[in-house]
Amino acid sequence: MHTPKEGYVLHTYGPERFVQHAAASVMTLRRHDAHRPVALFCPDTHRERLREHEKADLFEDIHVLPEEHASITGFKHHLHRFMPYERTLFVDADIIWCRTPDPLWKQLQAYPFTATGNERADFFFGGPKDWRIAIDVILNRRKRTMRRFGITHLPRVQAGMIYCAHRDTTQSVCETAASFLAKRAQTHFRSRLAEGRSEESCEWSLAMAMSQHNLEVFPWLQGRLSPQLDFIEDWTTYDPDFLDVTYRYYTDRSVYALRGIRNRALRTFLTDFMSSLPGRSDYQEFTPVSLHFSWLHYKKPFREFAERMWTMPVEHHERTATAVN
Repeated sequence: MHTPKEGYVLHTYGPERFVQHAAASVMTLRRHDAHRPVALFCPDTHRERLREHEKADLFEDIHVLPEEHASITGFKHHLHRFMPYERTLFVDADIIWCRTPDPLWKQLQAYPFTATGNERADFFFGGPKDWRIAIDVILNRRKRTMRRFGITHLPRVQAGMIYCAHRDTTQSVCETAASFLAKRAQTHFRSRLAEGRSEESCEWSLAMAMSQHNLEVFPWLQGRLSPQLDFIEDWTTYDPDFLDVTYRYYTDRSVYALRGIRNRALRTFLTDFMSSLPGRSDYQEFTPVSLHFSWLHYKKPFREFAERMWTMPVEHHERTATAVN
């Protein structure tokens, strides 16, 4: 049987709403890519719910996700075990696709393994998100970690999209990342559990592993070619079904970095102030390749969309077509 060359992989576990998210995400993907197959790794309970709601046909294959891999690190530190395609794009389930990903696939062909990210991580990456960051900066703990583990640069990985085209490379990266996570006490990185999160992050360990293996991140911010952009309510014009989406993209990184400020009034004030400075007012408006609802305080529109799509029949063009790659 011919193995498709290119395809997407999603994974879900936990409450039913997460498999709803996956189904909604793929329904938007099928608006723009009717050919590349999609595989889902999930518990039996999620597979049954997909069948009950007549959404199982959205996926080319649905595989059981072993319980030991039903976590962020359990899955993303073992990607080599979940590669059904020669060139596999792992994507999070809280992504809405807004236009064709064909140019993205062409760009990705240059990499044996990559994840979206920035070439250089700042101190906030894996560090404290409050006043304690000043201690990390003053003591230069980032540099100490790099020196201790023999790496010369630390990229910023955003693991919402990870591309794998070489299984042995993928396995090496994942195993190295898992070993770094096991040595977290020897690094400056903070446990996400201490922040009130329910799971550990895979991102800083993957970033260190990619650095050690001399693998480049896939540029997160590329204007119109950006593979995924964070959904920000103030910067996104959209209809409830995300059929017509326009995104305001500030080309100055210091202005764009303000998107993470949770307080809307403060974010608006700082954005207006920073963009009023000479040379920092530039922005583009375009339809992004995809919107990632990664910020907890911005998830409401996606949740409402996913719940609505869960009750609607799947259109013919949204069903998985035979791969032609």
